[in-house]
Amino acid sequence: MILNPNLAATRPSPVVEAKRWIAGKDFSPDAPLINVSQAAPIDPPPIALREAIADIAMNLPSAHVYGPVLGLPDLRDEVASHFGTAYGGVLTSENVAITQGCNQAFCAALATLAAPGDEVILPTPWYFNHQMWLDMAGVKTVPLPTGDELLPTVADAEARLTERTRAIVLVTPNNPGGVEYPADLVMGFYRLAKKAGITLILDETYRDFDSRTGRPHDLLAQPDWGDTVIQLYSFSKAYRLTGHRVGALIAAPERLLSVEKFLDTVAICPNQIGQHAALWGMRNLGDWLAGERDEILARRLAVEEGFAKLDGWRVLGAGAYFAYVEHPFDDPAEALCRRMVDEIGVLALPGSMFNPEGQGERHLRIAFANIDRDQIAVLFARLATLT
Repeated sequence: MILNPNLAATRPSPVVEAKRWIAGKDFSPDAPLINVSQAAPIDPPPIALREAIADIAMNLPSAHVYGPVLGLPDLRDEVASHFGTAYGGVLTSENVAITQGCNQAFCAALATLAAPGDEVILPTPWYFNHQMWLDMAGVKTVPLPTGDELLPTVADAEARLTERTRAIVLVTPNNPGGVEYPADLVMGFYRLAKKAGITLILDETYRDFDSRTGRPHDLLAQPDWGDTVIQLYSFSKAYRLTGHRVGALIAAPERLLSVEKFLDTVAICPNQIGQHAALWGMRNLGDWLAGERDEILARRLAVEEGFAKLDGWRVLGAGAYFAYVEHPFDDPAEALCRRMVDEIGVLALPGSMFNPEGQGERHLRIAFANIDRDQIAVLFARLATLT
């Protein structure tokens, strides 16, 4: 059997791997599995959006055929208007590509930037699919340490630049760390990328659940931002559209000419029904989404308070859907996670899955967005029994 060596050398997806740990296991109805491994909504979209999706499916014939490669024009317009207002920039639909989820937006962005042998800087702990794509593409991942506060420094990034560096990737609010990158730190990375002639990729999949008010950064307000910045977004978390696969890439129109080649080859066009659903959500679900944000922030607080009461545990970062924590046990992270499944019925991901080999062994990622506050209380009751 012939296999692409880059694919063969790429580590499996942590979420896929963790599902194997529970395969064939039975959990008591009185103590069902608490799954804090994956950061994707498990509830369906709100009923009004489901009704809109049904109407689109039944009554809009164009939703069932190929559409424009770069996405539905009305959705591109809406994204441009929304992001321009939110970030104080001047955007048009020519700055927006709609993609099959935010992962595809990242892959498209990297396809326009880096060739095999090039380098991309990723802060650690990293979002595993970003690192997996770099491995598959033959692009070298350059780890950027973040320390106890999970925030990278511009100086450390600058020290890692080489003639092969093509981009720095930031995720804020962060996956897996949860931390929200301060605006001045994001601007510092923008200035470094601009000076170095490389690209700053900003993945804001979880921007709708940022605890701050006002702009999270001023990048799109810079007059020549398109020379340096690619911004990514996902509709999956905001409107519970994970199965419909809709994301967005915001960049200079000149870059979208190359993005279009990639997208046409990979998917031809984004999911048509999903795009109409995302558009309907942007136009009609602002108040509902604000309520979702409030609930996520309340769960974040409950998680922070819960860990504060557990001996030996320490929260390194919390925000959006995640808490990234230090555990007090001698077990390596993966061994601990496997033991948690068997002993207390909790499935979490080890920090070692978000780091270079040999790192993250003291850390776990807890994705709390899919458990309510009552379930969060049960989670901490179970963690308290772990020895």
